[in-house]
Formats: sequence, C-alpha cells, structure tokens
Amino acid sequence: MTDYLSILRQYWHYDDFRPLQAEIIHSIGSGRDTLALLPTGGGKSICFQVPAMAMAFSKDQPTYSITGVPDGICLVVTPLVALMKDQVAHLQERGIQAVCLYAGQTAKETAELLDNCQFGHVKFLYVSPERLESERFRTRLKFLPIAMIAVDEAHCISQWGYDFRPSYLRIAAVREFFPNAPVLALTATATPEVVDDIQEKLLFKEKNVFRQSFIRSNLSYVVRPCESKTDMLLHILQSVPGSSIVYVRNRQKTREISDLLNKARISADFFHAGLMNADKDQKMQAWKNDQTRVMVATNAFGMGIDKADVRTVIHIDLPDTIEAYFQEAGRAGRDGKRAYAVLLYHDSDHAKVQKRIADSFPPRDFLKRVYEAVGDYYEVAIGFGAEQRFAFSLTEFCKEKKLPMLQTFSAITLLAQAGYWDFSEEQETPPRVQIRVTREQLYKESISSDEELLLNFLLRHYTGLFTNPVIFNPDVICTQLHCSPENLHQWLVKLAQDDIITYIPKRKTPFITYLQDRLPLEMLTISEEQFEKKQQRYQQKLMEMLEYAEQSSFCRQQVLVGYFGETTAEACGCCDVCFNAQKQQ
Repeated sequence: MTDYLSILRQYWHYDDFRPLQAEIIHSIGSGRDTLALLPTGGGKSICFQVPAMAMAFSKDQPTYSITGVPDGICLVVTPLVALMKDQVAHLQERGIQAVCLYAGQTAKETAELLDNCQFGHVKFLYVSPERLESERFRTRLKFLPIAMIAVDEAHCISQWGYDFRPSYLRIAAVREFFPNAPVLALTATATPEVVDDIQEKLLFKEKNVFRQSFIRSNLSYVVRPCESKTDMLLHILQSVPGSSIVYVRNRQKTREISDLLNKARISADFFHAGLMNADKDQKMQAWKNDQTRVMVATNAFGMGIDKADVRTVIHIDLPDTIEAYFQEAGRAGRDGKRAYAVLLYHDSDHAKVQKRIADSFPPRDFLKRVYEAVGDYYEVAIGFGAEQRFAFSLTEFCKEKKLPMLQTFSAITLLAQAGYWDFSEEQETPPRVQIRVTREQLYKESISSDEELLLNFLLRHYTGLFTNPVIFNPDVICTQLHCSPENLHQWLVKLAQDDIITYIPKRKTPFITYLQDRLPLEMLTISEEQFEKKQQRYQQKLMEMLEYAEQSSFCRQQVLVGYFGETTAEACGCCDVCFNAQKQQ
C-alpha cells in the first residue's frame, strides 16, 4: 500500500493530513473517480498533488510507487492563470517538475513545454479549460502520459452551478483519450443538485463524494444594514485591525474605494481582471506581505489566495449567488482565529437586484441585434467566419454601434454560451512593432542616438519588420541595451509619433472567436434552456442571496450551510442574528 504520508512529509514537510485529505487521496489513489467538497482553505491542492507524486503511468492501468518520482503526469484543469502560476511555483520550490500553459505564451514556448511533458520528467501540467478546446493542443495531449486528471472549481461544469463555463464540458471528451486515468473533481461550493451534475458531466464510473463540513466556528457572518456603505466600511476597518478584502462589483469602484481608504490613512490597493499580469502579481505580493492592508477587488481576486490571516472580508455590493458569497467570505480567518465576513446592505439593493436581472438577460431581439452588429463590425460575411479570431473592445464597439454596454456584454456572453462564438475575456497580448518607412528612408531620418541604437537592435534580431507587426521581447531588449522598460517605451512612442514605426504596446485584450460561420438572423436560435431557464436560475440565485441579506430570524451560518445540504448544524452564536437574540434574552 502506498505510503502517502511519507510523500507529504518528504515534499511538503507537514506532519499529517488535514481532515478528510487522507480519505480523498486514498480514493483517487486507488483509481476511483472522486468528488471532494472542501471549504475554502481546506487544502484541496494536496488532494491531487500527493497521489500524483505516487502514480506511475501504464498503458493498461496506473501503478503506484513512492520510490523516486515515477512517470505519469497529472493534468490539472483550473480557470485562473494566477492560481496556475502560484501552484507551479510552489511545486518547483519543492523540487517537483510542474509547468502551465496560458494565453500569451508563444507557439514555440507552448511546443517546448509540451515536449518536456512528453519526453521529460514533468509531473504536473496545468491548463485552463479553454485550452482543452484547442484542436492543436488536444492532438498533442493524446501523446502525453496522463495518469490522473484534477479538475479545480468543478462546479463550473454544471449549468445548475453559479459559475457555469461551457469550456468545462470539454473535459469529458478529453477523458476518452485516457480511459484509465481517474478524475478528482474539487470545489468549495456545491449544492446537492450540482454535486450530482458534476459527477454526471465528468462521466464518473460510480458516484463517489467526500464532503467536509462547511461550518467555520471562528468566522462570524454579519449583515450590516446602513445608510452609507462607505461610512460603515471605514468604521469596520478602523474597529477591526488586520488584513482585509473588500469586494465590489465593477472595476471603476475598486479604484474609487481604494482611493477613499488611502485618504482615510488605511493602506489599500485595487485589483480586477483588466490589470496587466505583472501589475496583478505586484499588488498580490504586496498584500500578502502586509505592505498593503486592504485589497479592494472584483471577484477576479480570490481563487488560490494563500493568506491565512485575513481578519475581515467585506462585501459592499450584493454577490450574484450564495455560492459566490460563501466562497469569498470563506477567505477570512483561515488561520482559525476570529474573523468577520460582513455584507453591507442598503434598502436600494432590492431595486438594484431587479436591474441586474434585466441587464444580464436582455430581450432575445437584442441578442440578435448584437450578433448582427458584431458580424458587421468585423465585416464577416454570412456563410463565413468559422475559426476567425478578433480582438474586441467592448467600449469601442458599443460607441460605434450605439449600444448599452452592460446589456451588450451580457448578450455577447449568452451568445458564447449558446455556441456561436467563444468570448475570452482579456488575454494579455505581447507588444509588436512594424517599421513604416522604407529601408532607404530609415537611414535618412533624424533620430536620437538611443532611438538609432534601438532600431539597429530590432533590425539585427527580428525579421519581417517592414511588412508586418512583429512580436518582440522588451525584457531582452532592455537587458541588451542596458535601459529601463520606461525608457524603451518612451523611445518606441517617440518613433511612432514621428511615423517611423507602428508600435502596439503590451495590453489586455478580449477576443471573439467564431465557432461556426456567421448565420443569417432568421437561422439564429437561442433555445429555452439557453435563455429562459438560465434567466430563471439566475433570478432564483439572486433572490436567494437577497433573502439571506434581508432575513434576521435565523442563524446566518445555519442558513448558509443548510443551502449546501448540511441541515444538522447548530446556531453559531456569533453571527449578527445570534448576537441580537442573545441580547434580547
């Protein structure tokens, strides 16, 4: 029998497993498809990393060994690039070979990483669910020694879940390549309905669920009605010391609230999906190291956070679902000490919920209008367009087509879920440059010595500069020319202003990729399942969240864990409802 505890101690230096980890590991290690429901901070990654280190690949059946590092790769599907990078870095620090594939890597880099997986000693390959939709990747994947598949945030595969992503459905197709590789599905939030759906969608051979109690005795759930949410936010942060996360719904608000806190001498920063990856990493690291006390963020901030001493998680805006709220709130107090999850509530939130429903599900005719507008915008002819990919700016598109932004974003998302196109939000694209003048004209231009040095370097190291925009590596240029990134950017901007080059800086860009040829409007169909039923589920989830915020009769923790099927919990004694009941006794 495999000694998983020895592997844990050898690579992770922990004395023992956390509750339920050992049982989950033995289940997946014996080759059984397994679904693990562990609360935020429950140690989900250990549940696939330890058995993967013990699993050797065989064409007939996986075998097990703890001597050295056996062959056989664990394919990890996770939706967040930051989480991939973080886990890969931690594994590499422990001497374990791990790699990840994400948007922004060049074709050469991707090919080299997959070569290492095929011919080297890689143990973990992290990919996004969208990567599984690439025919080129699936072709390479078939030749890899995949011994196990781990699916993080597995609730995303269920249309009954709060964060359904169509790309997750591709995982079941990938299983066909590796019939003997067991699947470990992991999530921190799943209702009984979603639990069944996950196992069905991932083609479990038999039902097999491990569920840890969702009760957090050290976490106080509080709903705070208030006239001014910003005043209440300041009061809470001034009353409760320590690290904090403040969640809001939109990007502009992250900066506004961050500025407000800094003016009140509370150290804060902001975080959202539109930031460059380097900026995200810097902000995250400063917060983890307590250089920044408060992170004001959209829901893009959270998955994979490895910070145990968060004392407060404060929601200024009502989340879409109880699942989302429970997962975000659960990032407080992972060190076991007293912590607070506070939801700020104002009477106007009820009306805002109704508007949110209307914005998220605009009329069917509007969906058709947006579909036609996108095709016209990119000059895609009817009967053409399949597999064509276009950089997409929602702001510019809505401005040109005179469309409302929120409803347009929802329409594009709904059309993606219906399978007409893929909408990938803000991938980081590398910088590109093209020389606009002829070679003869270039030598006649009056430019500074620094700009001349830069142009000579580009001409020596990159081909095709006179015909197409060429991707370049600014880090390499800065190293070779002994300049700062700021100086390099200034030189490129000046050359572009002088019409000598076209310079496209590194940026975050959403993409629309047509999955099928453009259809005439009369053939565009949105099924009841894709629209009305989805709308009903979304409305139901929002109303459940609203009801949680507005009720003051039942223990908050009992309501939350009961939602996930845990019906025997006792009153927590530390939420606002329990506290008020104790005062009245």
